[in-house]
Amino acid sequence: MAHRLNAAVAQLGPIHLADSRTSVVRRLMALLREAHGRGARFVVFPELALTTFFPRWWMTDQAEIDRFFEREMPNIETRPLFDLARELGVGFYLGYAELTEENGVVRHYNTAILVERDGRIVGRYRKIHLPGHAEHLPDAPFQHLEKRYFDIGNLGFKVWRAYDAVVGMCICNDRRWPETWRVMGLQGAEIMALGYNTPILNIHHREPEHLRMFHHLLSLQAGAYQNAAWVLAAAKCGAEDGFGMVGGSAIVAPTGEIAAQALSEDNEVIAVSLDLDLGDYLRRTVFNFAKHRRIEHYGLITERTGARTEV
Repeated sequence: MAHRLNAAVAQLGPIHLADSRTSVVRRLMALLREAHGRGARFVVFPELALTTFFPRWWMTDQAEIDRFFEREMPNIETRPLFDLARELGVGFYLGYAELTEENGVVRHYNTAILVERDGRIVGRYRKIHLPGHAEHLPDAPFQHLEKRYFDIGNLGFKVWRAYDAVVGMCICNDRRWPETWRVMGLQGAEIMALGYNTPILNIHHREPEHLRMFHHLLSLQAGAYQNAAWVLAAAKCGAEDGFGMVGGSAIVAPTGEIAAQALSEDNEVIAVSLDLDLGDYLRRTVFNFAKHRRIEHYGLITERTGARTEV
């Protein structure tokens, strides 16, 4: 019998500074209902899905920064989403800003969780590849202060048995680094879930807008194909208080082909019946890691961080 999972990506349109958590959760719940109506049992929501992309703003008051973070999950604002998931029997990936305490030290993470169909949190990932800068750049059109507001994730790239599949997680800039996908692939990931908030503009140099989308999709397709896994990528997009972010939410097959892609920069659900046997076939043939990988030649990947020329 074929091994399939009906899954969806729930793209979010812009969330503005003035939007409340309660109003955002209502939007998430509407998308969850729509995905359920299309047969989905697993839904991927975006990175930082509960607030605007606040790293674009320079802030010095820690209390002002912390208002964008969640101290527990679920909490009073998000509990209705968890309750609805349990009622409908639909699991989800959700990205948010996490404030926690570890060994007496307050930490801030860009986090994503996996929630099973019974409403339980079964997996947690904290973003590792933080982009942007920590210093104030007053001449930039906006800031990208993830290195200021977040700690580097400390949970690694794990996978979980959920939704009758093996699922891994990553967030936004992680997708640009092949090591992200390969570490999950080496753990037998069948599905890799990704949420992102990607500005249309590159603040450091002039970059044609079409390249932003090209590189986004290239990263998804390469990661999916080279690890024989399904990739489900959800954007928060559109113009948040005038600052544009790319859409392009997509579901990519283990062949590297785009199985579905969002057309808008607003709330939108795309859904696919994932053929998990397809990935299994490719992992037994073309990408049979045990048969074909030669790790004795890959040492530089973990021994060296930056590139240098030696000849």
